[in-house]
Parts: sequence; structure tokens; C-alpha cells
Amino acid sequence: MRNFSKRFFQVIIAVVLLLPMGTMAQNLTSSVNTYSPYSMYGLGELTTPGNVAMRSMGGVGVAMLSNNAVNMLNPAGYGNMNRKSFIFNFGVDAGHYRNSQNKYGSGSVSEVETAYNSINIREIAFQMPLAKNVGFGFSLTPYSNVGYNTFSNDIASDILGNVGRVQYRYYGDGDVTEVKAGAGWRPFSKLAIGAAVRYYWGSINRNYKTIPTDIITGSGEYSSTTGVDVYDVSNVKLQLGIQWHAIYNSKRALTFGATYDLGGDLNPDMQQYVYVDNFLTSVVRDQTDALPLRLPQQLAFGVFYQNSKIRTGLDYVYQDWGSENSDYIEGNGKGVRVAYTDTHTIKAGFEIRPRPTDVGNYLNRISYRVGVRYGDYYQTFAFSDIKQYAVTAGFGFPLQLFGNSSIDVGFEWGMRDPSQSKVTVNGKDVGLVKQNYFKLAVGLSLYGDDWFRRHRFQ
Repeated sequence: MRNFSKRFFQVIIAVVLLLPMGTMAQNLTSSVNTYSPYSMYGLGELTTPGNVAMRSMGGVGVAMLSNNAVNMLNPAGYGNMNRKSFIFNFGVDAGHYRNSQNKYGSGSVSEVETAYNSINIREIAFQMPLAKNVGFGFSLTPYSNVGYNTFSNDIASDILGNVGRVQYRYYGDGDVTEVKAGAGWRPFSKLAIGAAVRYYWGSINRNYKTIPTDIITGSGEYSSTTGVDVYDVSNVKLQLGIQWHAIYNSKRALTFGATYDLGGDLNPDMQQYVYVDNFLTSVVRDQTDALPLRLPQQLAFGVFYQNSKIRTGLDYVYQDWGSENSDYIEGNGKGVRVAYTDTHTIKAGFEIRPRPTDVGNYLNRISYRVGVRYGDYYQTFAFSDIKQYAVTAGFGFPLQLFGNSSIDVGFEWGMRDPSQSKVTVNGKDVGLVKQNYFKLAVGLSLYGDDWFRRHRFQ
């Protein structure tokens, strides 16, 4: 036990040393985890679950069999680990987002582009044995992110003639975090089952502001109006998982896996404030509501094959956002109609380690990873679907620290592409945003197979 305490203390020290790096980087760019106008509604942009190694392989992992990496997708994987081992994962993400949009004027079309950078801590996770063939897993990861800043100028003739130029600004930020704790049990050598409790909490701030900029009438003094919507999320959901090893021996393994996430009411509390800016800022409206937003039920299926050199997997994920929220439409009558839709996502990934035991050539011991992901965004905008594409790659650099540990580096290029380039809102053409993004992820995976072993000294 003394040896385990020493090991655990060393892990804590490593994490503490890494945290200032993430904090310092946030000052250089921003701690907001995304920059997308598509995050203006609902819970914002949903993140891709999994650690750096998983996301470098497109996000696969429902059927991943590993005794030296935390399976953050399927709690059944918690049961597949050595009895005296311990696993710890830590990751940081950096992103570069580029948005482009066609702007339609009087017989002309122009393109507007924006760019944004962000960096933040991505995940903290660990896994440990509880008994023979029983394991416990814990993870702290973002579930969704919100970050946007848009504006438009009112050019209506009655506004220009009576007041002057007026600007409308919409901006927001925030996130919802998922805390997951569960257990996995392998009752038979080829079968593992698991369950996890997922707690969602977070706060999202959405703001809109009306700013008179060029006053042409009266005394030249008009007050700007600021509206603030604050969404507070706090709820618990359950996840069930299973893995079955069709082939399971010392040379190779072929595993099938599945998970089921219970959906249901999320009921985020929404506090709404409207301020009028004058000599003394006054609140003209203050009310609290509960949004009828519901988390979807989710079904995920996967297959994963591995031997001493290669690992490859394929996942399919279905979420019924549309049926769960069929009676909930945002922005209807106030601009773009935003509705919820069911999503289908396919992920595929491949990893190769040329010669894992080649002590003479370090390059042969590196893990080389690639992956792809294709699916739907969970909202439609003026009846236009949004498709999501991503290509991933990465490396796993073996590290002689505590045991079979590694530093993982992952890259992702992705796109959100609307099925319609423009929609009609209040009789006017509005271009939908096409988004490209690049992400860099760096993670530390610590694995030791003697954490709970009692050492004897002569």
C-alpha cells in the first residue's frame, strides 16, 4: 500500500505540473472551447468523446479491448484490466476555427470570414481494479461547448429614417461538463458488462444587445438594450455497456461491443434578464423558466480487432434528438427556425506499431494512428441539415514512466457543411455558415502494472 501511495502521489505531482501550462496557454488565446454560430442554440456544440488515442482513430472505442487505457466510451471495458494495475489519462486540446458565410445584398453576394483560436484542458480519467475481473472507471470531460459572437446592422427604412443605424449583437459562451463513474465486470473470459452514472453540470450564457450607433433624430440619446439568458444544467443519466470477445487469446482479439444511454428530461433552468443602459442600469425583466430540452437516448455498436502490431475498429452511433425534442423548436418566429433531428454517426480508425518490442529503434515502437468520422449535426436550421466530416491522425510515443505509459498527440481536421448554402428568413436570403476547423490534442497516459503490488526488501 505504501508503494501505491508513492505512485499515486507522483501522478498528482505530474498533473499539477501540467495544469499551469494549460492555464498559461489560455491567456494567449481563449479558454472558450469552440467558436461556432451553430452553438447559439440548445446545449451548443457536442464534443467527440474519448481520450486522445481514441479521437486520433476517428473516435472509435465502443468495442476497444485494452488493459492499459481507460475506455471512456463503454463501461464494460472497465472490467478488462490487470488486477494490480492503474491507468490515468490527461489531455489538452487546442483548436483553430474558420467560418465562412455568404452575405446577400442588393443584387450582390460577398463572402465573410472569421477565425478564432482556443485551448483548454480536455479530459481527466482513471481506471483501477476493485476485485478480480471487476474494475472502476472515472472521467471528467466536456459534453458540449458554446462560443459565438455575431452581429448585424438594421437597414430597414423606418429605423434609418426615425432613429439612425442600429446594430444587433449576439454573443455567448459556456459549457456542459460530464462526470462519469462506473464499474465493469467480466464474469466470463469472453464477456464483460458494465454500468456508469453520468452527471451533467454547467452554465451557458447567451447575450443579445441592441446598440444605436448613428443617431439622427431627437436629442441624439438612445439607450441600448441588453438581454442575458443564463442556462444552468444539473442532471444525472445512466449508461449500460457490454463487450463480447469472439476471438480472445495471447495473439489477437476480435471484440464486439454495444452501449445504451438513457435519455430523458434535462430541464435546464433558464434565468432571463433584460437591462436598459442609462445612467443607472436597470433590470426591466427578470424571470426564471425551465426549458423542455431532453437528452437523447443513444445506441452505439462497435467492432474492434487487434494483435501485437495493429488495432482497428468501426463504430456506429445513433441519437434520437428529434423524437425526444419533437415539440421543442427554438428561434421559431424570431428568425431562423431551429429544430432537433436524429443523428447517425460512423467512425473508423486504424493504428499500427511496426515492432513493439524493438529496443534498438524507437520509431518502430511508436503507434501511428489514422481515422475518419462522418455524421449529422443534431439541429436543423431553416430545415437545412448540417453534415459533419472529420479526418484524424496521431502518434503514441512510448514512455518509460511507471510502466507502459505514453505521450499521445492527435490531429483533427473537420468540416460542418450545410445542405443548403442559403435559406430565406423573413423574406430575405441568409447564407448559412460553413465551418472548417483544425484541432491539436496532447495527452498523457500513465499505466503501471505494479501499483498495488507489495514489494519485499531483503
